[in-house]
Amino acid sequence: MGSEKVKIITLFFFLTCVTPTVFAQQSLSERDNQLLENGINILKKYFIEKGNWQTSSLKLEEDVKGLIHFIEDRPIDSILVSIDTFTADDAPMNFVFRLPEYVSDSLLVPGYYPWEMVEKDLEIAGLRLQSEFERREIELPAGRLAKMYEEVQIVPPGEGMKLFTDSVYKIPDYMVIPEVIPDSMLENEDNFNWLMQIDSIRAAYVENKRLEYNDSLLTHYRDSVFIRYKQELFEQEYNQRKNRLLDSVELNNYSVLKNYNDSVMHAVNDSIFTVIKVLAQYADFIDTSQVEIQNLYNEPYSISLSNYNNYYKRIWLKNEQNDSLRLLVKNLDKRTLQLLIDDGVTFSRFKAKETKDFDFSTLNRNMPGLTGVGQRYEVLTPWTITGDGTVGFTQTYLSNWKKGGQSALSLQIVLKGAANYSRADGKVKWENSGEIRNGWIRPGGDDSELQKNDDKFELTSRFGVSAFKKWYYSAEFNYETQFFRGYKYPTKDFPEPISAFMAPAKTFFKVGLDYKPNNNFSLLLSPLTAKNVYVRDTALVDQTKFGIDADKKSFWEPGLNADVTFKKEITKDITYETKYKMFINYQQPFQKFDVNWENLVVMKLNDYINMRLMLHMIYDDDVLFPIYDKDDVKIGEEPKLQLKQFISVGFSYAINRKVVRTRRVK
Repeated sequence: MGSEKVKIITLFFFLTCVTPTVFAQQSLSERDNQLLENGINILKKYFIEKGNWQTSSLKLEEDVKGLIHFIEDRPIDSILVSIDTFTADDAPMNFVFRLPEYVSDSLLVPGYYPWEMVEKDLEIAGLRLQSEFERREIELPAGRLAKMYEEVQIVPPGEGMKLFTDSVYKIPDYMVIPEVIPDSMLENEDNFNWLMQIDSIRAAYVENKRLEYNDSLLTHYRDSVFIRYKQELFEQEYNQRKNRLLDSVELNNYSVLKNYNDSVMHAVNDSIFTVIKVLAQYADFIDTSQVEIQNLYNEPYSISLSNYNNYYKRIWLKNEQNDSLRLLVKNLDKRTLQLLIDDGVTFSRFKAKETKDFDFSTLNRNMPGLTGVGQRYEVLTPWTITGDGTVGFTQTYLSNWKKGGQSALSLQIVLKGAANYSRADGKVKWENSGEIRNGWIRPGGDDSELQKNDDKFELTSRFGVSAFKKWYYSAEFNYETQFFRGYKYPTKDFPEPISAFMAPAKTFFKVGLDYKPNNNFSLLLSPLTAKNVYVRDTALVDQTKFGIDADKKSFWEPGLNADVTFKKEITKDITYETKYKMFINYQQPFQKFDVNWENLVVMKLNDYINMRLMLHMIYDDDVLFPIYDKDDVKIGEEPKLQLKQFISVGFSYAINRKVVRTRRVK
C-alpha cells in the first residue's frame, strides 16, 4: 500500500477516535488544537492546493474554503447550513476525485508492470521467435518470383564470350586458338581437324559457363527474396506479439492503478467527511451571534444567540396608545428564539373600537386598485447596438541566437459592429453588420519588407418580415472588398499588385426565406441570388484572375445561395462562431460553385484581453491560380482551396446596449 494511503487512513482513525472528546469542554486543549490544525491542513491540501485532485462540486469547494477561513465573504451560519446539506447522510460522499494516471507512486503499487520489465519481455519474445523461425519450414510464394527474369540481368544465349572478355571467367590454355593461323596448319588435314575440335570444345565450355553464371544469379536472387520474405514474416509476427503484450500491460496497469486510486480516494473522502464535520461542529460551537430587537418606540433590546449558553431578556411591547405588554425573550440555541408572555401578566378579551370618525371606504371611489395603477408611458427598445474591437500585437527579437530564427513584428486589428432592429411583436427584423480586419507583419527585423497578412471590409444588411413560425421572408445585401494593395511577397520577385481597394469587390443580392429560431442561429435560403464581381482599376490589377473577361471590368451571374450563422457560448469565457456561405451558379450548377466558411473561437482572458483563433476557408471557381510542371513551367490555371488561419492575443473592448425611446399610452 502506498505511503499516501497509509497517512490518510492513519489520520482518519485518529479523527474518529478523538473527535467525541473535543466538544466535551468549552476550552480546547493543546491536543484538540493540533487535531483541528491537522484537519484544516487536510482540507487545504485537497480544496486549495489541489495538485492532481479535483473537487466534485464548485459550491462545496467554496463552502469548505469559507469554513477553513471561518468567515470570508459570508456569515459562518450560511456556510454551516450549506455544509450540512453535504454531510447530512452518514455515508461520506465523493468530495474530491483524482484520475488514475495522476498516481505519483505507481511503481510502488503491487501488480503494476513497469516499462523495464516490458522491454525485457519483448527482448526474450524476439529471441524465442527468432529461434522458432530458424526451425520453421517456410515456402516462398510463387508471386514473389514473378519479376525475377525482369530484374535479373542474365546473359542471353550466344553472348557467353562476354563473361570471358569481362574477365568473369578465363579460357583454359589448351582451348586457346591463335588469332593468326598459319596456312601450313590449315593445309594439313590433321591440324585442321584438331582446330575444329578445339573450337567445338571451347564453344561447349563457354555455353556451360554461361548457364552456370545465369544459375548463380538466379539462385542469389531467390535467396535474397526468400530472406526478405522471411524477415517480413518475422517482423509481422513479432509486431503482433508485441502489440498483444503492450495492450495486456496497458490494461493491467490501468486496472491496477484504478483499483489503487479508488481505494485512496475512498480513504481521502472518508477523512474529509470527518474533518468537515469536526470543523463545522467546532465553528458552530464557538460562534455567538448578537440580535437586537426594537419595539414600536425603537427601544433596543440585545440578546445573544449561542449553542452552549441560554440568555434571557425582557422587552416591552408598545402600541400607538402606549399600552405596554412585557415579553420574555429566550434563546433556545444559536438559531432559535422563544417568546413568552412575562409571568404575572393577565388580560381579558376586548372589542375593536373605531378611534376616528372617518369612512375609509370613500377612498375607493373611481380609483384603481394597487395592482391596477395605469401607465402614462411605455418604454420601447427596438434597436440594439453591439460591437467589439480587438488589437493584437506580437514581437520577436533575436540577436546572436545560436539556435537560429529571425526577428518578427506583427499587428492585427479587428473591428465589428451591428445595429439590429426588431419590432416588439417580432413581425419585422432588420439586421445590419460590418467588419473591418487589417493585419501587418514585418519578418526579419526593421530592414525587412512590411507585408500584409489580413485585409477585409464587409457590410451586410438583411431585412425580414415574418412568414410562418420561425421563418421570415428576407432580402439581404452583402458587399466585401479590401482597403490596401496586396502582393505576392516578396515584392522584388513580383512587384505588381494582385489586389487593391475595390479590386476585386464582391456584391451579393439575395431574396429568400430566413429560418431564425433564436438570436444564435440563422439559415438563409436564397433561390434568387445575384452575384457581382467588380475590379475598379484593370490597369493595376489583372481582372482575369477573378473570372472577368479581359475586355471587361465586371461580371454577374445568377444562382442559389445558402447562408448559415451559428454562435455558441461553450463556457462563460469561451465562445464559438461560424459563418458558412455557399453559392451555386445556375448556368453551370454542377461545375461552378463558391464556398466561404469562417470559424472563430474567442477565449476571454480578462475584461480587456482575449485570445482569438480563426480558420477561414474559401473556394471560388472564378479565382484562378497558376499551375506548374516539375520544371517550374506554367502549364495552365485552376481554382484552388484558399486557407487562412490566425491565433492572436490582444486588447479587446465590447459594447452592447439598447436604444431606448418612450411612447405615450393612449
